[in-house]
This record gives sequence, C-alpha cells and structure tokens, in this order.
Amino acid sequence: MIYRPFWIDRINDAWKLRSIVWLSGVRRSGKTTLSKMIPDSRYYNCDMPSVVRQLEDPEYFLRNHNDESIIIFDEIHRLGNPDIVLKLAADEFPGLKILATGSSTLFAVKKFRDSLTGRKINLYFPPVLWKECIEDFNIYNFDRRLLHGGLPEMLLADNRNFDFYSEWIDSYYARDIQELFNIRNRTGFLKLLNILFLQSGGLMDVSGLAKNSGLSRPTVMMHLEALQIAHAINVVPPFFGGGRKEIVKRPKIYAFDTGFVSFVNGWNEIRDDDRGLLWEHLVLDMLSVKYSKVFYWRNKNRNEIDFVIKRYENKVDVFECKINPLRFDPNSLFIFRKFYPDGNNYCFTPHISTPYLRRFNDLEVKFISTIESID
Repeated sequence: MIYRPFWIDRINDAWKLRSIVWLSGVRRSGKTTLSKMIPDSRYYNCDMPSVVRQLEDPEYFLRNHNDESIIIFDEIHRLGNPDIVLKLAADEFPGLKILATGSSTLFAVKKFRDSLTGRKINLYFPPVLWKECIEDFNIYNFDRRLLHGGLPEMLLADNRNFDFYSEWIDSYYARDIQELFNIRNRTGFLKLLNILFLQSGGLMDVSGLAKNSGLSRPTVMMHLEALQIAHAINVVPPFFGGGRKEIVKRPKIYAFDTGFVSFVNGWNEIRDDDRGLLWEHLVLDMLSVKYSKVFYWRNKNRNEIDFVIKRYENKVDVFECKINPLRFDPNSLFIFRKFYPDGNNYCFTPHISTPYLRRFNDLEVKFISTIESID
C-alpha cells in the first residue's frame, strides 16, 4: 500500500474547517485505499449489509463513538439514509471527524435530500498526480503515466491490460450512471463516452456529438451533465470579458484520465504530437485540486491560453502547458494581457525540479511543475 501524504494532509486541513469531508472521484481511483491510511480511524464499508444494519439507527451508532473519533463512511450513498447520518453527525456530534466517499458529486445522489450546505468540505480526488508519481509511486517515466493513466492499478502494472479499461467502462455505466441517473440506453451512452474520449481536449460540439452518437441534442446534453457530475469528463468553460472577439460559448471537454484517452485511440506509445495534449490533462487535474473553477481563453484569431483562473478583484492568473519550456511562445500571453493586465503568469512543464522565472518584454513568467509553486 503506497502512502499518499499529499491527500492525507488535504483531508486533515479540511477537517480544521468542517467536521465532514466529502471525497469524490471515479471508481478504482484509490478512495478506499486512501481512507484506510488515515490513522486512528474507524472504517465502514457501506456496501456491506452488516454496516447498513448498524446505521439504521444513526443516533445510536454515533453515540457509540468517542467525541473525537474519526469515522470513514466508504461509498456512503449505498445507505438508505445517508443525508440523515451526515446531518446528525454535523449538528449533534461536531467533535466527530467524518470522511464520506462516493463516485460523484454529492448533489447527484438523490438520497441526499439535505445538501449539507455549510457542514462539509468537498474534495475532488483525481487520478494520481504527476507529483505523486515521482514522490510516492517511484514512477519517473512520464510517458508511462500518460499511457497507463493514473488509476493506481494500471499505473503500477508492468504491462497495460486492455481488458481493465473495457471492464472499468462497463462498471462505470452499471454502477454509477444507471444507478444515479437511470440512463437505460447503454449503447448510445457508451458510444458518446467513446467519442468524448477520442476528442478529449477539444471544443464541445453538441450537434456533432448528437450526429455521431445517434442521440438527440437534449439527450446528449443530459448525458454530458451526468458524465461531469460522475467525474468521467472535465468541462472547462471559456473565459471572456466581452467585446474582444473572444470565444464565449463553447467549453472544452477533457477525459478524466490519460490512460483512457490512449486506450480509445489505440495508442501503444505516446507520439510527440500527443504528449503536449495529454500533459494538459495532468495540469487540469492539478488545478482542479486547488481551484473550484478553471477556464480556458481563446479569441477568433486562434490566440489561446490553456487555462485561466480568476482570483480576486481584477486579477487573472494564466497557465500554459509545455513539455519543453524552451518552446514557450509568449505571443498569446501578450495579447491576453492587453485586456487583462493584472495577474500571475505560469508555465507548467513536467521535467523541472526547481521553479524559475523568465522575462518576456515586460511580462514575467514562472515555470513550475506542481501546484505547490503557485504564489
């Protein structure tokens, strides 16, 4: 079992703010393994009938724990009354620390009639971050991370098992999509998912997706929402200020994991032309861990910034992604900063160990490889 200090620290920091932490991520991302790493905790697998029976009387269950106990509810949405359990814990047993895990964002689970507003911290748990590959998993081969993906089982495997990806997709549909959203057209849904993975990193075209999947536009929109809620895709909206020939409507869609992008494309090795796009996926994971909303920017002259974060007041930080930092081209940054002058400029590049600064005319760019180097 590989210890993951980055996530243990994030959970502990979240408990300083709220007594309930909701940890969500796709199945087999390692949520259960991570949960069992938390010291001095009581772990409950809510898939087990014996646990379900214990929680039929949540007040009695909670009173039988010490005031400062740490309780893990893995896959808590399997319970018949998960919202009652968590609301009771937050309101009547505030000394308890609760970690609840699930495969989707909390509001997708119909059993949660109470949204627990103000009572919880949400943490998104993505596939293994590049920083973790190096520091915790002892994986230094960048192309391996891109090709295998970041689900721990495949990341650690010596060889890619293509059945793993097919089985994961089948399980994802059966255990998450059908249960949470009652989507019955398996063939149409999986065809849409395959198209999205093939087009990962591109602009969303609902009409094109409908035509190619054989689904109606409203059905495609409904499925896209479900896929985003259940973490299979990341939707990155455009950033704009109006009146500057900016793209204002079409978001970009990224698959949740580079391994699945490689799988659906049939890649057995990473080509130079694909490496940069896949690096964007890893950078998006890092930014999504730190920020609740990530944007991209593009104008009609095809000037583009990979990712944009709105900070405070008028400050806007930009993040470019480059495998080779020597190939960084500041032209789009110059144009962007004419309209949005305040903010920090970063370039994520995977193969540097120490951040450094470069100046391009009057603009300063910080080259980094992890989110810890963001000011």
